[in-house]
Amino acid sequence: MTEKEIVVSNSLGIHARPASLIVQTATRYRSEVTLEKDGATADAKSIMSVMMLAAGKASRVRIRADGPDEQEAVDALAGIFENKFDEE
Repeated sequence: MTEKEIVVSNSLGIHARPASLIVQTATRYRSEVTLEKDGATADAKSIMSVMMLAAGKASRVRIRADGPDEQEAVDALAGIFENKFDEE
């Protein structure tokens, strides 16, 4: 299992567009990919699950992947968080 903690840094947090980007990215990988915030876990391949995290700006989110391409999945998701979902 590979994991990385990251801070949501875009001004609007994870709303519909970033959630869609997360799901699109996660579904490219065979690994099981989850996001965790304040003890709540979301399937990163499900838009409803990701949006239910209600991760606003400055929220700490743990990206976790388990499977054959786990490192690549975590790196790709961390990258879109770090790029502020290309919103800013």
